[in-house]
Amino acid sequence: MPSIDTGADARTPPVAGLRSATDNEETLELRLPADFFDSCVQGRSPAARRTPFAEDLLDHIDTWGPAASPAGAFRLVPVHVDRDLLLITRWMNDPSVAAFWDLAGPDAVTEAHLRRQLAGDGRSVPCLGVLEGTPMSYWEIYRADLDPLARHYPARPHDTGIHLLIGDAADRGRGLGGVLLRSVADLVLDRRPACARVVAEPDLRNIPSLATFLTAGFRYAAELELPAKRAALLIRDRSLHLL
Repeated sequence: MPSIDTGADARTPPVAGLRSATDNEETLELRLPADFFDSCVQGRSPAARRTPFAEDLLDHIDTWGPAASPAGAFRLVPVHVDRDLLLITRWMNDPSVAAFWDLAGPDAVTEAHLRRQLAGDGRSVPCLGVLEGTPMSYWEIYRADLDPLARHYPARPHDTGIHLLIGDAADRGRGLGGVLLRSVADLVLDRRPACARVVAEPDLRNIPSLATFLTAGFRYAAELELPAKRAALLIRDRSLHLL
């Protein structure tokens, strides 16, 4: 799996200064149509769409609903490639993101990465992070216990992993990543009762990402030597969920 790039500043400034979704014209262009959330089921894997009553490995992310956060209402919306490809490709070509995701290039590079997940059995779901109606981040919620990562740490059943990136440079460096990460970790634990831990494995070189996870209540558990990187294993336990 690719490494995580939150782009958040390790100093994590107060949330009170967060920019609203209407602060500039570029953000306004990304406002969602009224039927956006109604159509998000189209982003589910083909297997999940064919068998709506079958087991869903991540408990139907498309039905999780919004999470409250100090920055505003935040929602994970499963990716629909035809709708979201250009936006995610633009984010992947940001040098700060490309340094850790390694998905820079034409649309086809990002499309192949997304379709591999969407064509699978639902163990990894790519999502847009939508804050106050504006898509501003990309997330992958995945079953860490069913991922190759499980070969490198003592995985437990239903461990749930997170990859993320903050899309635009203007949204980085002011604590937004940590605020949203905490909200998403809480959302995972609320919506997945069988999951006792949320895990992450950012590249050890990505100091801002490490700081963001620690700020969001994750603890450093181990250093991992993965095939593509040396990573920190970070864990947020259910016991901290209500703290």
